[in-house]
Amino acid sequence: MTTTTATGATTATDVLIVGAGPTGLTLACTLARAGAAVRIIDKSREFHRSSRGKGLNQRSRELLHDLGAEAEAAASGTEHITLRKYRDGVAVSDTVTFGDRVPTPDTPYASGLLMPQWRTEEILRGRLAAYGVEPETGCELAEFSQSADGVVATLADGRRIEAAYLVGCDGGRSPVRKALGVAFEGRTDAEECMVIGDVRADGLDPAYWHQWFDEDAAVMLCPFRGSTHWQLQGAPERDAAGRPLAPSLESFQRLLDRCSRQAGIRLSDPTWFSAYRINVRMADRFRAGRVFLAGDAAHVHSIAGGLGMNTGIQDAFNLGWKLAYVVRGLAAPGLLDTYEEERLPVAAWTLGLTEERLRSVLEGVKQAGVGTEAALTDDVTTLGVGYGWSSLAWGGTNAGERAPDAPCRDGRLFDVFAGPHFTLLGFGGASAQALAEAGEKCGDRLRTHLVDDSEGHARRAYGIDEGLVLVRPDNHIALSAGADRGAEIAERLLRLGR
Repeated sequence: MTTTTATGATTATDVLIVGAGPTGLTLACTLARAGAAVRIIDKSREFHRSSRGKGLNQRSRELLHDLGAEAEAAASGTEHITLRKYRDGVAVSDTVTFGDRVPTPDTPYASGLLMPQWRTEEILRGRLAAYGVEPETGCELAEFSQSADGVVATLADGRRIEAAYLVGCDGGRSPVRKALGVAFEGRTDAEECMVIGDVRADGLDPAYWHQWFDEDAAVMLCPFRGSTHWQLQGAPERDAAGRPLAPSLESFQRLLDRCSRQAGIRLSDPTWFSAYRINVRMADRFRAGRVFLAGDAAHVHSIAGGLGMNTGIQDAFNLGWKLAYVVRGLAAPGLLDTYEEERLPVAAWTLGLTEERLRSVLEGVKQAGVGTEAALTDDVTTLGVGYGWSSLAWGGTNAGERAPDAPCRDGRLFDVFAGPHFTLLGFGGASAQALAEAGEKCGDRLRTHLVDDSEGHARRAYGIDEGLVLVRPDNHIALSAGADRGAEIAERLLRLGR
């Protein structure tokens, strides 16, 4: 690993990540675990303690499991929160998020996980520290240049960092994206404005996410496990000219009093306020040479469905293994083209989905007993997101799809997949020879596993009785094939990116 030197000196690394939020931290963990040299910088001098993006969806929980962080997240978060809706100040209905779902052998997380973003980041920083890497705070990127050989970044204090690749995970106002001149096309809704903040809320039951809706106003208070603070969201007060007022504790209290009609709920101890308008925008490309964009730097959208942070985490997991393979010499640089090929269509789909979910919520709140659960459809789990169109979908009926979990006699498949490698699953005794041959030829690129599936969970999940399934490092299926295709699989991996 490289270390920081005196002002004006130049240091080198494989990948420089700009932005230490959930996207940047996930990317750094993925790279560092694979043995790539990585530095992650952030212009903020201190780590924030605000709730911001407050939920991990089911697919992100699976990826955190792969990184060894899901158990800690589960101990900090809440599953199946109950949404309590009020109309005219009266409780009219309770809805449990994904309350009709239970864990299954192929899908172990039946619910998302509700917890403040600062805690998600704290957990990811802990995983990153285990690999000997820590975010460098107070480090602002001033400029960068790139050539055929790499990227040179200059920090605001004059230090320079040379990297093979640079990734902008620096938010919706991304300086990296702007420096690249990448278009960020879409719209800003001038009318749809919201206020958000973290406050204490005395007089409320923390077993519920309380949501008050009136004809022309709304306010929601969401609790967090082990925390005295709640996240408040609502429509802002407006002045006589119709302009939204800046958020404040006093305006939050007036909004709550108006909607809840309960004098006993008192807000106090605000730790964070923000106001925002809904932006729906996407970069027209996610790569320019040796520089990549991920998370909000590449796409922003409505909060409906809670996909902002999750989409960024999933961007990072897709990009991370590919960068690691290239910088470690396990794949040719052409592999990196598949990041935009796969994730740009997913981002476009996400923008459309969140727009549709927002419309459903806005229509739903006009009805008694209907609220934000209108956004919680199967789509927002992102368990169904796959890359069937990708050049890395090499064949078989489920190529490109998420690789399911399954309990086998020798452990969970998710534990077999965990790590920066492809996994070749063998079903049936006839696959044993192919596993041995492919494993010998591919070395560090591949882990092989003969599935001991006495109860048939894995066979049912993968729709296969005899044969081979190749799973990518990001837990998507690359190929399903007969037991005689081991040599072809090895050849594909040895020529990856070419």
